[in-house]
Amino acid sequence: MRSTHRRRATATGALIAAAAMLSVGVQAGSASARPDDSAATAALKAQAVRNPGALPATLSPSQRAELIRQATATTAATAKELGLSTQEKLVVHDVSKDQDGTTHTRYERTFDGVPVLGGDLMVDTAAGKTKGVLKANNAALKGISTAAPANAPAAAEGLAVKAAKAAGSKADKADSARKVIWMVKGAPTLAYETVVGGLQDDGTPNQLHVITDARTGAKLHQWQGIETGVGKTHYSGQVTLGTSQSGSNYTLTDAARGGHKTYNLNHGSSGTGSLFTQTNDTWGDGTNSNAATAGADAAYGAGETWDFYKNVFGRSGIRGDGVGAYSRVHYGNAYVNAFWDDSCFCMTYGDGSGNNDPLTSLDVAGHEMTHGVTAATAGLNYADESGGLNEATSDIMGTSVEFYANNASDPGDYLIGEKININGDGTPLRYMDKPSKDGGSADSWYSGVGNLDVHYSSGPANHWFYLASEGSGAKVINGVSYDSPTSDGLPVTGVGRDKAQLIWYKALTTKFNSSTDYAGARAGTIAAATELYGASSAEVTNITNAWAAINVGARAGGGDPGGKVFESTASVAIPDYPGAAVTDPVTVSGITGNAPSALKVGVKITHTYIGDLQIDLVAPNGTSFRLQSSSSDSTRNLDKTYTVNASSVAANGVWKLKVQDKASQDVGTITDFKLSF
Repeated sequence: MRSTHRRRATATGALIAAAAMLSVGVQAGSASARPDDSAATAALKAQAVRNPGALPATLSPSQRAELIRQATATTAATAKELGLSTQEKLVVHDVSKDQDGTTHTRYERTFDGVPVLGGDLMVDTAAGKTKGVLKANNAALKGISTAAPANAPAAAEGLAVKAAKAAGSKADKADSARKVIWMVKGAPTLAYETVVGGLQDDGTPNQLHVITDARTGAKLHQWQGIETGVGKTHYSGQVTLGTSQSGSNYTLTDAARGGHKTYNLNHGSSGTGSLFTQTNDTWGDGTNSNAATAGADAAYGAGETWDFYKNVFGRSGIRGDGVGAYSRVHYGNAYVNAFWDDSCFCMTYGDGSGNNDPLTSLDVAGHEMTHGVTAATAGLNYADESGGLNEATSDIMGTSVEFYANNASDPGDYLIGEKININGDGTPLRYMDKPSKDGGSADSWYSGVGNLDVHYSSGPANHWFYLASEGSGAKVINGVSYDSPTSDGLPVTGVGRDKAQLIWYKALTTKFNSSTDYAGARAGTIAAATELYGASSAEVTNITNAWAAINVGARAGGGDPGGKVFESTASVAIPDYPGAAVTDPVTVSGITGNAPSALKVGVKITHTYIGDLQIDLVAPNGTSFRLQSSSSDSTRNLDKTYTVNASSVAANGVWKLKVQDKASQDVGTITDFKLSF
């Protein structure tokens, strides 16, 4: 038994640090040596898809703008075709296109002029005909009065300010409030969306959105509008940047990439600061004492991210409109984070602990800019399971940017934050091959995963991407050793990272919506893979199995190959020490003879310190198999499949998972117990 807890401090959205770098030699107006627009088509076709027509089409900003204009001109006709009421109006959010001409148009909705949150939908058309409609919520918008009590706005503001203060904001009034219809979950409800600013307790800008029932005053939902992520500042060496020259001065303005600009906040926390400007075109010297080093690093990361989306997916900028975001570095004082803010269309980076480790890096840039891509496409709500998928999308694409850049000083890997030493012991911040190694993320899906912070509920999707890319088991990639487990104890074969990222991108842009959860993500990626590679392809089989390996759906072909599965999904509370052991029973029947020598025992437990737990499998005849003894393991939440040699006991009868807490200060719950014969 341990006498005290040594808890790891966590910060919401912790992005964290690392050493600034770059001695950067650049030429005015230069761009990284990347292929032209045709490279995107070539890169996509290299994925050996069965149906090239299903690949994303490369759209210039003007082509996209014309598609949006055409869709906007026909919103009334589209609403009528969809059977919407006369009170409903459609507003075009985004349009994308496949190479075979299929067009995907995303719409927001209003009802009597009131915005409908969770009412987004997508219409797929080909040859002028509707092929399909995807709604975030299928509930009908009818019988709703948009008249609210006179005191509703003030009550909503009071509740929102209180919630913001709980997160560290010192704001005493809301920045904005508007009447909305809330239908992200359940039936449509008249509500108020109130946004409160200020700063969170770690110095991150606050943009808390609180949804309040207009009639009862009850809080329905809340989420943080500032989308934080995790990354690392790497020593990328000498790189080429896009800059601009004006007279005798140079600026960090990348005209070739949508006019992206990089600003120095000089430890301020508002505005844009000053555009990096100097009389020579070499930026930074690799040291933290030179402010331009972090600026060059941020500009390089933004440029690589722009090139990745353009040359791999044919996407011209974050919104697809050819407009570059901007970057701000040296935010605050010793600020250990970075964030994307869609309202300013910008990325912001702190300088890390002691202002020694700026968070500017390739995968931070890829992560943050991808939040903007998600906002412009699926619009995944930044809470619940959709919030975890939002964060995972940024991790997936941030990792993909790192591999794409192919920087010899920073080879691509599936570790996030491995050089920033945020834990003080040289370990990475997040692990895609086994997310739970960070002490908070979930390896696999369970019914309560959406209640975790979005940076931890992203774990299962990150794990899926690793398994879909590389497969399970031990391997070494670019000098890093991985050994990825599966929740069902069965192996997974990867399809390769290029295919996995293409499948995820196509699902994000054509299958996901604001309310997509893990089950929806599985369905969307399988649909995308089916369109690209065919229903009977190895790609569909393998990504389906990768979902089953994180406990989302069955293996390809149904069920678990190799035998029957018996499962208990009852929630069994585990009392704190010195409480008695608890058991979760499963009745096994229809099995001939004894249990197998490799019985798979799946266990899912929510707990803040799993080292407290002693876990046993008890056979019908009373034989006990120790699965885990108590230890000093400070990891949160257990999601693991054990292999037990149970060949000495009969299979049929009541098996029990027995769990006892052996140390004080924590409680937990058994959420799933599964035996695979």
